[in-house]
Amino acid sequence: MSINHIVTPLDSAQLDSKEQYVFYHKMIDFTLKELIVNVQRQQICDKQEVVFFKQYCDLLLYSIEAMRIKYMYDEEDNMKIDLTDSGFPNYLEFRYLFNDLSLRTEYLNKLIPAETLKEEFLDTLMRKKIPVKKNKLFQAASIVYYTSVQQKFIFNRFVQSKIIDAPKQSQGKFMTSWSFFDVSLNRPFVCFMCFDYSGNKINDYKNKIYGVLKSSADRKMSLDTMAYAIDRKLPEVFPKHIKRIDLGPLHNVFAKDENAITHAILDSISKKELPLESYAISLKVDEVFSGSEFKEGGFFSKQTLQNWNGVANQQYVFAPHRIIQMLYNKTPDIMNTLAKSPIQVSSMQ
Repeated sequence: MSINHIVTPLDSAQLDSKEQYVFYHKMIDFTLKELIVNVQRQQICDKQEVVFFKQYCDLLLYSIEAMRIKYMYDEEDNMKIDLTDSGFPNYLEFRYLFNDLSLRTEYLNKLIPAETLKEEFLDTLMRKKIPVKKNKLFQAASIVYYTSVQQKFIFNRFVQSKIIDAPKQSQGKFMTSWSFFDVSLNRPFVCFMCFDYSGNKINDYKNKIYGVLKSSADRKMSLDTMAYAIDRKLPEVFPKHIKRIDLGPLHNVFAKDENAITHAILDSISKKELPLESYAISLKVDEVFSGSEFKEGGFFSKQTLQNWNGVANQQYVFAPHRIIQMLYNKTPDIMNTLAKSPIQVSSMQ
């Protein structure tokens, strides 16, 4: 395990009330859905990339909803949100979900049967006319959690898609995508790769491709370094185009980082110039194309590698109209270096 894979809950804040849980989950659900719609609308991704991008975001939303159910009435543990440039739950929360669900049968056998709990609730509410105790609500939430949440849909540190035929006008014949959660940054990334293949059947080589991507492209690094590592470790694969999307940070009232956009929003909220639900989303796209090929190695072991063009970097900001106006006033240098003018999204009500 490399140092990049070590994660602790120390740099994180806890949600410690029901109101905070409701507000945070509503906000992150709303902002991610706005992001999905506008990435497609602004043509930041092409049609096939949008399909993959939405699938990965759906896994994130599913996992965060599972966290909401898990922690809503839990008086012993609190969910942790990353304090660095993130806004997402601490990576350990995703691991806790995954590990929990590995033992779902064992936990379900220990819980009170759902029908028994329903009868207790009806008796408490209808006959005794008193509120249901929190520990009973937690038992009910646990039943919902362990019976409805599926482990295979929990966002993992590395998520791989299938290899498909690349869309027309693509740089390569085949396309694949993958997503990873960088544990040092606590942010998700989505990657796409178009490539050619010199073998006869791509299915015979797919496990090799998946293995190299998981070991060499599972954390943030210079994109040309990632591209070179993939190219060198896969002699029969010729990458032609690699694209990486960095989701976040999510700038909102829960963030505590030193990011200028976050600081501007928090400052305006504290001065009551903006409502508590104000938010913005940063998104960065790095892209590299193969310009030509060259051969490397000895006479009997030459390998064809790619000469990569310079990495193109583009940064976007998504925010409601009122926040965009404020950011132009407080962070004009950032706004003027974006790939596009800040992209307007809906306000959260």
